[in-house]
Amino acid sequence: MRVHLKTLGCRLNEAELETWAQEFSHAGHHISPQLSDAQVVVINSCAVTADAARKSRQLIRKIHREQPQAKLVVSGCYATLNQEEAASLLGVDLVVSNQDKAQLVQKTVAELNLQTMPAMSTEPGENSLFSRGRQRAFVKVQDGCRYRCTFCIVTVARGEEKSRTILEIINEINVLQQQGIQEVILTGVHLGGYGSDVDSDLTTLIETILAQTQIPRLRLGSLEPWDLPADFFELFANPRLLPHLHLPLQSGSDSVLRRMARRCKTSEFAAIVAQARQQIPYFNVTSDIIVGFPGETEQEWQDSLAFIASIGFGHLHIFSYSPRAGTKAATLPEQVSNAVKKQRSQQLHQVAQTMKQQFMQSQLGKTMPILWEGQTQPVDEQRQLVFGYTPNYLRVACCIDDTQNLENRILPATLTAVQDEYLTVELHDA
Repeated sequence: MRVHLKTLGCRLNEAELETWAQEFSHAGHHISPQLSDAQVVVINSCAVTADAARKSRQLIRKIHREQPQAKLVVSGCYATLNQEEAASLLGVDLVVSNQDKAQLVQKTVAELNLQTMPAMSTEPGENSLFSRGRQRAFVKVQDGCRYRCTFCIVTVARGEEKSRTILEIINEINVLQQQGIQEVILTGVHLGGYGSDVDSDLTTLIETILAQTQIPRLRLGSLEPWDLPADFFELFANPRLLPHLHLPLQSGSDSVLRRMARRCKTSEFAAIVAQARQQIPYFNVTSDIIVGFPGETEQEWQDSLAFIASIGFGHLHIFSYSPRAGTKAATLPEQVSNAVKKQRSQQLHQVAQTMKQQFMQSQLGKTMPILWEGQTQPVDEQRQLVFGYTPNYLRVACCIDDTQNLENRILPATLTAVQDEYLTVELHDA
């Protein structure tokens, strides 16, 4: 059978998609990059906000309209929190909750009675990553979260913490490298809590990956700032561990952070970032911010805005607060109006763009190894722009002849100029 995979939401969803792709392939099915060819479609849905849940419903309906004859399997947080609703949507054949995700491929094959061809009939070396034009892979190392931030529905949808063994993770990374993957990103709902249930921890996992694999680039997904031990940044002395962390702040006001039940004060967050920048050359910190949390006063907003600007983030993911049934924040008084949330979001986007431009400017003249991707943009009849990423997660572009191919190569380049959303570079050796 030809299986098409779609995801909404976080990097963890993306990592789960990669795992399913490998499992479908091993079971003798073909991973199809085109929806129009698919006989089975698997959707990994999201519900982190009300808008994400709405988009999940829209995607399910859209796929059924465009490929009505395909079997449709829905999993993820939206499908878990709204199982009956998801199952009732036109075209949905199977709903697999987050708790049963590890058996999704097995359930799909069994319950939808999929016909398989012999495994030897699949193309040698075929894998989901390259069929979808990827040079990096997300590797899920744990699921679930022990904390209960008052705004978060994901901890309800994902359940208790559960870590994979180090051996499983090492084996997966080694297989990915054999398939040509250059960069692995470790992901989890609560990545910093890795190992709490298997007598290990994130530091041990990173050290073991660096010792027992040869993957050229190792990147970390979102990490809660309170999870970092005192000696954590010493790990970055190994250049294979890339100098970028996504540390969710959520608000720059301590009183708002208390209402969110966050475990890190602004002064502690600033100290973490300062330590990282002191110890790690070219370090880039990115973050999440929620605008218009219940009760957020104008003074709290101004305090938050000033603190965020003082940190100088390389990039921000900005969310207007969205009430989610089943969370404590949805019951809090003084919900902020949509008009105020929109105004504050616009203000923060302006600050975020300024910070991003300033960080990119600070990197000019530096030479870094770039992982080049397959995405290109025509310049004229003979030249094209090709895009890639620096170790500290800055998007870059280089103009090359149509005869050149940089895809999936790591090559040094000097950062020369800032554009709106990327840096141009001078390539040293193609």
